[in-house]
Amino acid sequence: MSQPQAQAQEAAKGSGKLPDCDAYFEKIQSRKKLPPSLQETLTAAFMRIPVSSFPQVPGGKVIEIQGDASVADAVRVLSENNILSAPVRNPEAKTSTDWRDRYLGIIDYSAVILWVLESAEVAALALSASSATAAGLGAGTVGALGALALGVTGPAAVAGLTAAAVGAAVVGGIAAEKGAGQDAPTAADNLGEDFYKVILQEEPFKSTTVKSIIKSYRWAPFVPVAEESSMLSVLLLLSKYRLRNVPVIEPGKPDIKNFITQSAVVHGLEGCKGRDWFDSIASRPINDLGLPFMSSNEVISVRSNELILEAFKRMKDNQIGGLPVVSGPKKKIVGNISIRDIRYLLLKPELFRNFRRLTVMHFMSTVIEENQETGKIVPPLTCQQDATMGSVIETLASKSVHRIYVVSREDEVTGVITLRDFISCFIFEPPYYFDNYLGFSVKEMLSQ
Repeated sequence: MSQPQAQAQEAAKGSGKLPDCDAYFEKIQSRKKLPPSLQETLTAAFMRIPVSSFPQVPGGKVIEIQGDASVADAVRVLSENNILSAPVRNPEAKTSTDWRDRYLGIIDYSAVILWVLESAEVAALALSASSATAAGLGAGTVGALGALALGVTGPAAVAGLTAAAVGAAVVGGIAAEKGAGQDAPTAADNLGEDFYKVILQEEPFKSTTVKSIIKSYRWAPFVPVAEESSMLSVLLLLSKYRLRNVPVIEPGKPDIKNFITQSAVVHGLEGCKGRDWFDSIASRPINDLGLPFMSSNEVISVRSNELILEAFKRMKDNQIGGLPVVSGPKKKIVGNISIRDIRYLLLKPELFRNFRRLTVMHFMSTVIEENQETGKIVPPLTCQQDATMGSVIETLASKSVHRIYVVSREDEVTGVITLRDFISCFIFEPPYYFDNYLGFSVKEMLSQ
């Protein structure tokens, strides 16, 4: 083992993320009830399918975002193309054809909005000062804070950027009369739509770049596969290694050829009906594969009368993409909140204006009522413990959702099955698979 590899493994031991990958996958493998011969058949089948056979992204071109693009531009690109994530290019490696140099990672739309909401928390504190103190954040102070903030990352950057932007807004007469002299929650509520303008239109927020916030919540590293790689590689990255997207590249070429998501894989599996290896597992009940992989008391949920901010905070703290909304002593499911839904707080000013007082139920009813025809928000999908694997695949694929909740006859939530769980059922990782097959260590990439 080389010294760099040894150092990477030591780094992995010290990180909470990588051991979790192993523990998660080992738990799944130990609970699956598939005969070893069937598991080997499934793994062999995916090893024979080349990545090049996977359908291309809609339009045939992968949308990318430059690392030096502003946060506002990133929001615009993601919204206009109706996508939730995109690879981020390193602006300092324009001529490099090495993907390690060329890409910084993958940015998620919800990460941008969570960053904005965290900034709103700090803004509320800044606006709770007296009008004289707020007005004291004049042009000179704004410039100094902005220069300092743009040179760092993390909470210090958020605080600095927010204070500077609020200062600029106050000087410009946007927010002084609304927020000054009030407690933080009232200040944030009253700021409402104007805060959205501050975030995207005032300096230095207007100049905040994607690369400065890329390692916030739901950032993902850039770990690609080649077109001649097998689909087993993709499935392992999307399941065991917890990636939500896998870029496909042609070695030595600068552009991404394809962008495979968890959802696209489930759509692909659904299209395999009629193949012996698929039908042999599709007819089995989900509990034959050990699903769901968590007990009912491990399911993280939110009650319908809690604040929507608490729901998003719970997702962030637990690094999960959705929660069942429950009510009553038996946790009867009444809805579902996805991290993707957070975008409505910014897309709908009337929701954002009251985001500190908004309950989960009010948020759901408002968004669902206004988006029923578009199909973007759907009621929670559920199944029972005796559902077949094939029926669950069909439901997930047809509804384009990322999770299905397992419920009792009384609609009490007893488990949750995510796309990651689902994909994990079909495969196991042969010893030293990535080191031998792809020529690089996935753990080394994830620990960077």
